[in-house]
Amino acid sequence: MPAMGTIYLVRHGQASFGADDYDQLSPLGTQQAQQLGRYWQERDMCFDAVYTGTLKRHVQTLAGIRDTLPSMPDAQALPALNEYDSHALIRCVHPEPLGPVDTPEAYRAHFRLLCDAIAQWMAGVISPEGMPAWEDFSGAIRQTLEHIRHQHHAGNVLIVSSGGPISCASSLVLGATPEVSIALNMRIRNTAVTELSMSAKRLMLQTFNTLNHLDSAQTRDWITFA
Repeated sequence: MPAMGTIYLVRHGQASFGADDYDQLSPLGTQQAQQLGRYWQERDMCFDAVYTGTLKRHVQTLAGIRDTLPSMPDAQALPALNEYDSHALIRCVHPEPLGPVDTPEAYRAHFRLLCDAIAQWMAGVISPEGMPAWEDFSGAIRQTLEHIRHQHHAGNVLIVSSGGPISCASSLVLGATPEVSIALNMRIRNTAVTELSMSAKRLMLQTFNTLNHLDSAQTRDWITFA
């Protein structure tokens, strides 16, 4: 059987939802990343290549993993792995300023607006300021996956990114609809691992949104979604 590799797609650790600068890991987000590195270190995980987006939360998550899994190659930062701009999306469907997201109902309302905006963006109904069209966003992710497959199809590759690119990548591999991509996006947890098996010819979804590194009595309350 030809050698196969694996892409490990990791969503960033808990960021600073509701703060002035969301793009910053919380203390718990750093702990989540360190625990993932520790989990892999205990299992002698080795990576042949590492990629991240260029956002602070991506770089900080990789730094947390590297704290406890130091023997990794230098990372390549790719803008194609960056998240969409949720604020620009929401402004298209709700131009008025939103109040603070400080209650469960406000949190749910925020994400209902975001899901609606993503659906309209995917359908080409809205064009959020400063963002590419959905076809260009998803096309850049497809091209990145294909580049990685061609370069490393027999190796282990770590990608640290965000829920939007990871759900898009999963949907592309599955041939799923945009609606499925949105649903997947809303379920991806912080530092969750999604695995894509790769051969010289194709990519296949192996696991989705797993948190084996947080599956203990001491760490189960570390599970977060933002």
